[in-house]
Amino acid sequence: MKITDAIDTSPLKLLSNRLESLIAGRLWLKVLIGLGLGVIFGLLLGPELGLFELNTVRLITAWLALPGQVFLALIQMIVVPLVVASVVKGLAANNDIGSLKKIGAFALVFIIFTTALGTLTGIGLGQLIKPGRYIDSTALEVQMPASNVVSAEKGLPAAADVPEKLLSVFPKNPMASMVSGEMLQVILFAAILGVALISIPAQQAKPLFDLLGALQEVSMRVVSWAMYIAPFAVFGLITRLVANLGINVLAGMLMYVITVLLGLLVLLVFYLLVVKLVGKISLSFFIKELKELLLLAFSTSSSAAVMPLTLQLTENTLSIRPGIARFLVPLGATINMTGTALYQGVATVFLAQVFQVELTMVSYAFVVTMAVAASIGSPATPGAGIVILSMVLEGVGIPAAGVALLLGVDRVLDMCRTAINVLGDVVLCCVAEQLIEKDT
Repeated sequence: MKITDAIDTSPLKLLSNRLESLIAGRLWLKVLIGLGLGVIFGLLLGPELGLFELNTVRLITAWLALPGQVFLALIQMIVVPLVVASVVKGLAANNDIGSLKKIGAFALVFIIFTTALGTLTGIGLGQLIKPGRYIDSTALEVQMPASNVVSAEKGLPAAADVPEKLLSVFPKNPMASMVSGEMLQVILFAAILGVALISIPAQQAKPLFDLLGALQEVSMRVVSWAMYIAPFAVFGLITRLVANLGINVLAGMLMYVITVLLGLLVLLVFYLLVVKLVGKISLSFFIKELKELLLLAFSTSSSAAVMPLTLQLTENTLSIRPGIARFLVPLGATINMTGTALYQGVATVFLAQVFQVELTMVSYAFVVTMAVAASIGSPATPGAGIVILSMVLEGVGIPAAGVALLLGVDRVLDMCRTAINVLGDVVLCCVAEQLIEKDT
């Protein structure tokens, strides 16, 4: 008896249908309205008009941002159990070990390639446009002295340390990895657990799969609750952002923002070309069906928040077989961060230009390696990219405190790169489906 015969997979589809009702209710439109109102209210509260005292503005924006903080807390709280349950259940949906190995190997190669491509694209555009030339770094250099600089060579691990680095990927204590949010270790634990469960008799594996199915259902219910408050969350967070920083600060970073957006546009074209070359799905149909999912990903800034909707789209609308969709979507939502990697490349070159740090070929190699590794290990929650960037900057001799320059526009760029990350997850499923179909 197959494991999938012993497991009731209907809860996943029922929850997907409930989440799909949010789409029917035009949640994405409500979120965009919240975004627009947040900008307007932020300008009214901001320093340009001077209608309110600074302390009053901070008090108002702190309360307005509360729904956003609740939204982020719900997503961060549930992302680990959701990923564990989804990865194991995804493996259970595929009983062919040979096919599973092929899907996993292909996914790993695809993710590493596209993430490296995103980083190199970001570095190339940063060198071409040179957005850092438009920022006056005189005042910043006083606050961030050269003593903070660490050489790129010191950031690279020695050859003797590589085995230890690889060993650290394996979770010695899975519970500790879950508590600390080490997502790469969590995924590896879930994958090992899933493969081990497939290899034992279905009747023995069924109780644990049923438990994980219930955990997945509960996790997705919490995600659906978070989605209901998404419009208020976006409104409050954007209001606080614009009110506290002012529109002038955001305008000063315009060239940096344009460079990142141009890079994300390049990745968008690349993914659409991949879909076109695969040829199984009409490009016009693909764009039409994906539009609302990407708008929600843009609005929520979280691959994990829209993961149930991504599952629904890939499995039901794009007809991706469950064994592929349920394995690759949670995997991709956690480790497929192409848009984030591009952002790392642009931001590193931008800050190097601002602080006049000369980057060598070794530095660029380090940036690509770290961007790929850190993006794979990052959580699929809002704001993770800025944390990863601090790690990358420290390794190439750029003051990590330079991240403060980017905070003003990071929220908007986080929304944009999340949409590209989710697009990459869907394209990964489409290509894997075509790969398996050719072999059957």
